[in-house]
Amino acid sequence: MVVAAPVPRFLAKLANQLWPDDGETQTRFTQALLDPQPLPTGIAWCRPRPEPLPFPVLPALTWQPSWVDRLAPDVQPGRHPLHNRGYYYCLDMSSVFAGAVLGAIAVAQPVVIDLCAAPGGKSVLAWRYLQPGLLIANEPIGKRVRTLLSNWRRCRIPGVVVQQDPATLAQRLAHTADVVIVDAPCSGQSLLAKGVKNPGCFHPRIVRWNRQRQRKILAHAVQLLKPGGYLAYMTCTYSLEENEANGQWLLTHFPDLQPIAVPLLAAYQSPWADFPCYRLWPQTGEGAGAFTCLWQLQLAGPEAQVDWEWLQQVNMSAAPVEIQINSDETGGGENAHDKVKDRPPDGDSNEPSTDDFPSADESPAGGGGHVLE
Repeated sequence: MVVAAPVPRFLAKLANQLWPDDGETQTRFTQALLDPQPLPTGIAWCRPRPEPLPFPVLPALTWQPSWVDRLAPDVQPGRHPLHNRGYYYCLDMSSVFAGAVLGAIAVAQPVVIDLCAAPGGKSVLAWRYLQPGLLIANEPIGKRVRTLLSNWRRCRIPGVVVQQDPATLAQRLAHTADVVIVDAPCSGQSLLAKGVKNPGCFHPRIVRWNRQRQRKILAHAVQLLKPGGYLAYMTCTYSLEENEANGQWLLTHFPDLQPIAVPLLAAYQSPWADFPCYRLWPQTGEGAGAFTCLWQLQLAGPEAQVDWEWLQQVNMSAAPVEIQINSDETGGGENAHDKVKDRPPDGDSNEPSTDDFPSADESPAGGGGHVLE
């Protein structure tokens, strides 16, 4: 007789908060995390598709752009020679879902700033969706920059890579961006749907700590927008505090920033918000989970000019870098999940115990589970 693993208390609390009157959905959600099943992966083509295609392709989802292919879980595109040659970028389908809001932006040759860019998936999506006149990928954390640079080189993404604090970037490039992407550092709860351990990710203190830094990043992102510019905010976590609550915070603190509906994602509208924002859940089998929304600064005024002299000084994309194989989002590189593994600094009294999620020995995934290629 197989005994179901107990649901950790903070995960159970979240499930009940999301679906208080729907026990069946609560169970499906928690089981998708406690007993993760293999999920399809995606590849974003950066060069023309070869003929014949190197992999069998699954039917496209409604929000999937034509230049992304969805592959069966047992396919390993990161090991194919075309990957090393930069033909495509591997990414979770949840990232494709989150990036779909970019398809609702119609600006010719925009200035695009990806504010938290490593390992580079959203920059790839922005490049393909928006065909920017200038693409700036910023990664504040030094250990992640190498992976970002490697992926840019491999996929031949044109643009500028910088390593700057968002506050510095907002000061030097204020009011210059047509599009700012905030793929925010978060508690990373969806990693569990991939079989990746993330102890403490449901702890309220971890969630609150991430929410606060997300709001600081969002405030700097708004500073970067030119009048009429767009802000795309997205996470790979499930908590209301890091998602819908941050959208409500934007509405309250930036009245000139208005949410933009994305008709392609209408069926995924979040029921926990009265503004357009969209959710993908792991129990659907379409991806590990994501939140995404789009905003526009509906404010008249002059545009600022890009400080090209400063940008050339801090540009890292011209520096030599060793190409890292399998360093994109599903390639298994050591930096693939760094963005969501952060914790409050050493000595922070908000650091929770890991007792709130199963240890490696207790994990229903058997000490590792299924990690996408």
